[in-house]
Amino acid sequence: MDVTKLTIKQLMDAMDAGELSSAEATRATLDRIKECEDLGAYVTVCEKEAMAAAERADKARAEGRRAPLLGVPVAVKDNICTEGVRTTCASRFLENYVPPYDAFVVKKLKEAGAVIVGKTNMDEFAMGSGSEYSAFYRVRNAIDPERVAGGSSGGSACAVASGQAFAALGSDTGGSIRQPASFNGATGLKPTYSAVSRNGLVAFASSLDQIGPIARTADDCRRVYNVIKGHDAGDSTSYAGDLDMGEHITSLKGRRIGIAKEFFPDALGGKVREAVEKAIKFYEDGGAEIVETSIGSFDMALACYYIISSAEASSNLSRYDGVKYGRRAEGCKTIDDVYYKSRTQFFGAEVKRRMMLGNFVLSSGYYDAFYLRASKARTLIKRDFEAALSDCDALICPTAPTTAYKSGSNAEDPAAAYLGDVFTVPVNIAGLPALSVKCGEDSDGLPIGMQLIGRQYCEETLLSLAEIYEKGAAK
Repeated sequence: MDVTKLTIKQLMDAMDAGELSSAEATRATLDRIKECEDLGAYVTVCEKEAMAAAERADKARAEGRRAPLLGVPVAVKDNICTEGVRTTCASRFLENYVPPYDAFVVKKLKEAGAVIVGKTNMDEFAMGSGSEYSAFYRVRNAIDPERVAGGSSGGSACAVASGQAFAALGSDTGGSIRQPASFNGATGLKPTYSAVSRNGLVAFASSLDQIGPIARTADDCRRVYNVIKGHDAGDSTSYAGDLDMGEHITSLKGRRIGIAKEFFPDALGGKVREAVEKAIKFYEDGGAEIVETSIGSFDMALACYYIISSAEASSNLSRYDGVKYGRRAEGCKTIDDVYYKSRTQFFGAEVKRRMMLGNFVLSSGYYDAFYLRASKARTLIKRDFEAALSDCDALICPTAPTTAYKSGSNAEDPAAAYLGDVFTVPVNIAGLPALSVKCGEDSDGLPIGMQLIGRQYCEETLLSLAEIYEKGAAK
C-alpha cells in the first residue's frame, strides 16, 4: 500500500483502526518529498517538527483523543505565517523572515491535530499564474514536469497531486487555488470572501485574497475547510454570521445548474469544452435541470481585476522598503538609496510590473479613469452573478481555458498568462465561493478542471455537487 496516495478519510480510518500510525504516514510523506525534490513544490521542509507533531498525534490517539485532522500530514503555502518557521512568499525580500506567530488558519490546523510538513513554493508574493515567478526555483507540474504547475499556489497543488502532502492550504486572489488544482488534477476550494480569516496571510490584494484548501477529493477539501473557517476578531473583514448556508446534496433531482454563455466562447479549446460539456451531461442525466443564463459584465472582469489587484498590491507592498519590512541592500548612503536599491535588488520582475501598474492607476489624473471605473464595474459584476445564481444551485464552467502549458512559453508575453485567468477572476471580484474538480484529460493526458460557482457561504452545496460527480464519474 502506497500511504501517500490515500485520501484523508482513508488515512484517518486506517489510523483509527490501528493499521497505520501518523509517524509512519508522516515519514512516508517526508520520504516522498525527498524523492520529488526536482518538482520544486516546497521552499521549506519541517522534518524535525513534523515528526514530533506526528508522535504527539499518535500518543493522543492512543489515549482515546480525537480531532478532525489528527495526525494528517498537510502543507501550508509560503505566504501564510508559521511561528518559528520561515515565511518567504518566495521572495528574496523575505528570504530570512521567521514570523513570531501563527496565522489564524495555522492555529486552527494545529488545534485539529494536523501535522505541518512544510511551506510550499509559489509565485513571488502570489503574483503569477504558473509558479514560475518564485525567486528560488519554479514549481513543475506533477503530471508533466516540463509544464507549469499553475499559480500562484502551484507548490500546494503539486504537493497534493504528487503525494507530498494529503492536503495543502493555498491562497486565491484571482484563481490561485483553482487553476493550479485544475492543472495538477487536484480539487481546490476558494471559499466565500470573509469565510476564512486572512489574519497572518501576507497581503497581495486585500479585498480579493482568500485562503482555502487543495486536496485529492471534495470530501478532503470539506474536512480542511471545516477546520479553517470561522470568525476571527483579528480580521476586520471576517464574517461573524452563518457560514453554513449551503446544503448537503445527495440527489441531483430537482437541482438547477446554470450555464452562463460567456464562459463558453467560440475560442474555447476543443478538449476543455468537450470535457466540461460531458460533465454537464452527467448532471443532466442525474436529474438536474440545466439552465441557460448570462453574466453580462463578464468582459469587464479581467481588466477590472488587474486594475484593482495591482492597485491594492502597490499599497500593500509599499511597506517593503528595507526599513520597516524586509531585507536591506548593502552599501546604502541615503534613505533614497535604501528604498531604491532594496526594492530593485529584492523584488522580482512580475512584482515590479504589478506595483508600477498599481501606482499608475492610483495616480493623480488617472484614478477616475481606471480605479474608480473598475470599482463601479465590480458592483455590476456582483449584481450579475447574484441574478444568475438567484434560481440556480450553482454555475458550471471550465476552470481554465487550457490545460497546463509548457514552462517558459509566456515569458515574453505576460498578458497571455493573464488571459488564462479569464474564468476564475470574476468569482473573486464577486466574493463568491468556487471549486475546481477534475473532469477529464486532454490528448496528452493533462488534467482538465471544471469550476462550480455558488452563492455566498454555500460551500457545502458546491462540495456535495462535486462529490456526486467524483463518485459518479469514477464508475
